[in-house]
Amino acid sequence: MTTWSKKLADLGIELPAVAAPLAAYVPAVRTGSYVYTSGQLPFVDGALAATGKVGADVSPEEAKQHARTSGLNALAAVHALVGIDNVVRIVKVVGFVASAEGFTGQPAVVNGTSELLGEVFGEAGVHARSAVGVAELPLGAPVEVELVVEVR
Repeated sequence: MTTWSKKLADLGIELPAVAAPLAAYVPAVRTGSYVYTSGQLPFVDGALAATGKVGADVSPEEAKQHARTSGLNALAAVHALVGIDNVVRIVKVVGFVASAEGFTGQPAVVNGTSELLGEVFGEAGVHARSAVGVAELPLGAPVEVELVVEVR
């Protein structure tokens, strides 16, 4: 049986360090057999990878990559709490997209996270999802992602 950590290694994906919370919360919480992550921004090496609204300052293609990064950060929070190999399945993804007026491509942006989860977890990565356009996100981030994950 292939472990998720081996699958990540086979894909050349390294989970980043868990991003430090920006306020009074923790990166992830376990209750029963579920882990809920806090919203994760596209931090790379402790710095926000981009700022601005998607459809104006940030292209949809760039935002999709930032959603992937945010998804990696969410997986890092899960891993730090329970270990990535204890994931049973991804239950839900919620993606927030800081959207320029008239931008309606939120689902394609959040695919950055969804496609990552499919690569890593296969069928266990198939999930329910919301992709929501918002006026602003913390620190001016273009995307924010949170996960609900079933674990052993």
